[in-house]
Amino acid sequence: MHVTCRLARGASKLDRSNLTFPHRAERRHRQAHLKPSTASSSATARSGNDNQLLIQALTPSSKSPLLAIAKRIADAGCNLSESRVSTIGTEVSLMLLASGAWDALAKLETALTKLGRDESLRLVHYRTGPRENSSHLLPYLVEVVAADRAGIVARIVEFFSQHGISVEQLNSTRYQAMQTGAEMFQAQFTIGVPAEIHIAALRDDFLELCDGLNLDAIMDPVKF
Repeated sequence: MHVTCRLARGASKLDRSNLTFPHRAERRHRQAHLKPSTASSSATARSGNDNQLLIQALTPSSKSPLLAIAKRIADAGCNLSESRVSTIGTEVSLMLLASGAWDALAKLETALTKLGRDESLRLVHYRTGPRENSSHLLPYLVEVVAADRAGIVARIVEFFSQHGISVEQLNSTRYQAMQTGAEMFQAQFTIGVPAEIHIAALRDDFLELCDGLNLDAIMDPVKF
């Protein structure tokens, strides 16, 4: 490989600033053109994560649209970020969160609009954004069992609301006790407790409420 060295006239020693390495210069030139812009890549990734579409569907359980919606999400080039599926009564309820590039979500919206023409399907979808940071909330699981009667959920949710506690998930059901045939109620709450709340005092207040309502309840941290 040939290297050309140029020495400035009258210089007593070699000046490295005057050395020319053609092969190195050419390689740096190629790398500058091939290397993607870090800022551009970050902006692209950020914009993809920021674009989200919330999809809600309700239909008879015998005609679940889960497969149809999942296929349309994939065909549009979007990701299924979160999903909730449950059967309530004779109906099946779906809540799906799709994410992707803006044009991919636009394609998905068009496909869902066509799917929503089915009269047996109640379908709603709209744009949303990423959830705010909730690292200051401590996840706790609350389980309640009691003889079934009206107003149990309302009283418990009211208690959480008064203490600034968010209900992240709620599952409840009625059932008949096997031994006695009594009508029973069971609920599971996943709550977000602000870090500044004193947990022991909160638990005491909650259990006192449950005692007054004749509820059997526990409150424990969520274990992952």
